[in-house]
Amino acid sequence: MSEHRPYSYVTLSMRPDSEPHVGVSFYTPRLRISSGLLLSNPRPYLEFASHEANVHISTTGGGPVTDADLDLAREIFNAAARYLADCELLYTGPPATDATDTAA
Repeated sequence: MSEHRPYSYVTLSMRPDSEPHVGVSFYTPRLRISSGLLLSNPRPYLEFASHEANVHISTTGGGPVTDADLDLAREIFNAAARYLADCELLYTGPPATDATDTAA
């Protein structure tokens, strides 16, 4: 059995004639998640942070909320709901099958 130790993993890939790519993976119970509204330039933000890395998500170009921002916020919400459901399923285990259930 392998030991699963917490960590955060950050990579930066840069290739000629290509845009840089940053990858951030969090595998730690020390992850902090927060959201709020920046008051100096009113816009919402979502932040994922650990000791090793921070990821901030805000509106397109840091400007006013657009239809694309609303679509992205809905995608994040739906993905978080699926993540929660999957975690709960794996935490509690699959439902027990009833030996008397013969419906197929």
